[in-house]
Amino acid sequence: MKNPVWLFDLDNTLHNATPHIFPHINRSMRAYIEQHLAVDKHEATRIRQDYWVRYGATLLGLMRHHGTDPRHFLWETHQFPELSRMVVFDKPLIHTLRRLPGRKIIFSNAPGHYVEAILELTGLGRCFDAVYSVESVHFQPKPMLAGFRTLLRAEHLDPQRCIMIEDSLPNLVTAKKLGMKTVWVSAGSRQSPFVDVKIRSATQLSKCCGRLQISTQK
Repeated sequence: MKNPVWLFDLDNTLHNATPHIFPHINRSMRAYIEQHLAVDKHEATRIRQDYWVRYGATLLGLMRHHGTDPRHFLWETHQFPELSRMVVFDKPLIHTLRRLPGRKIIFSNAPGHYVEAILELTGLGRCFDAVYSVESVHFQPKPMLAGFRTLLRAEHLDPQRCIMIEDSLPNLVTAKKLGMKTVWVSAGSRQSPFVDVKIRSATQLSKCCGRLQISTQK
């Protein structure tokens, strides 16, 4: 594969959101659901988790079943007074990304203001040619086919030229069905026929080019 296009998820793919950021988002989403659906915290937690499992994004379930305004929800649940202290990032990743041949695009289910903040704090922004947040794909988050197709049309991309790098297996299943190569960032032992390459960290990407049949000559 010559001149590939790399599509990168953000959270838990390019930085570690598990220790600080995800717990904060989960608490914010639970509080939002408590307030706007008038339920207690236990029911709010159940709703949040149920929609995430069923749809791949809590937002999608809230939009479908409760008419939630996506912009309001995303703004309210992605406020971080001390985001710089919460980011866990491996700086050598910037060098890894610069060595990869081809264009690189962020494809995140997160809202734009949060994505841009993470890219600025980590210095990753200069590594990417385009950034797609959930607003960019009309609130049709991964793993929905519609969101993928919106990005592909906007960038005039053949999916067979694309490589999707993700920590979420359902999102990789969609990418694979579209004809993309797939890289799963996971420390677990599970395997999947929808995954071409599995790595523990995105810093290992440059070692995967051979397995992805990519020419490293730019």
